[in-house]
Amino acid sequence: MDDRDIQIGQRIRKYRKEKGLNQSELAEKIGKSLRTVQKYEKGEIEVAISVISDIAAVLGVSSSEILGYKSGIEHIGSLSDIMSFLFMLENVQDVDFKINVQKPSQGGKWECSISFDGQQNAKYNADLCLFLERWAEEQENFRTYFSSLENYSRWKAETLAYYSSSQVEMNEPVELDFETRMKKRKEYMEAELKKQKD
Repeated sequence: MDDRDIQIGQRIRKYRKEKGLNQSELAEKIGKSLRTVQKYEKGEIEVAISVISDIAAVLGVSSSEILGYKSGIEHIGSLSDIMSFLFMLENVQDVDFKINVQKPSQGGKWECSISFDGQQNAKYNADLCLFLERWAEEQENFRTYFSSLENYSRWKAETLAYYSSSQVEMNEPVELDFETRMKKRKEYMEAELKKQKD
C-alpha cells in the first residue's frame, strides 16, 4: 500500500460522496466491480490513469484534482513571470535544453526556441519531447476547430495528471572561484574541440 494511493483513494471517496453516489453506483458507472472501487478508496491498489479519467468524468472533477496535483504557477500576469519560470527550468536536474537563436541577418526570420534532445541522456528529455510532440498535435487540432475546448482541456488535465508523479529536483548552481572556473572552462573547451575532430 502506497501513501500516494491512499491519498488518491481518499479523494475519490470525498468526491464520490459530494456527488451523492455510493460505491456500487460509482462501480457501475465506470464498469468496475464494487470490490475494486472499495480497494481504490482504501488505497489497496493503484488506480490506472485511464480509470482516474473515467472516475473524474463521473464525479465531475478533473483527473488532476483526484491525483492532488496543483500547479506551482498560480498566475501569469507579466512577461517577467514567464521569464522567471524559464530561469527555474535552467536549474531542474535531469532536464537539459538548448536555446536556439536565429537572427534576421541569418535568414530573414527572427526566431528563438528552446529545444530538448530526446536522445540525450538527461532523464526527462525524452518525456518532454513526447509531450511537446503530442501537444503540437492537440494544439493544432484545437486551433483548426477539429477538437473542442472541452477535449483540449481534458487532454491537458490528463497529461498533467499522468506526469504528476514524475518528481524533479532542483540543482542550484554554486559560485566558483576564478581559478576553478577557468579550469572548468578549459576542460569544457578541450572537450568541445575533441567532439569537432571526431
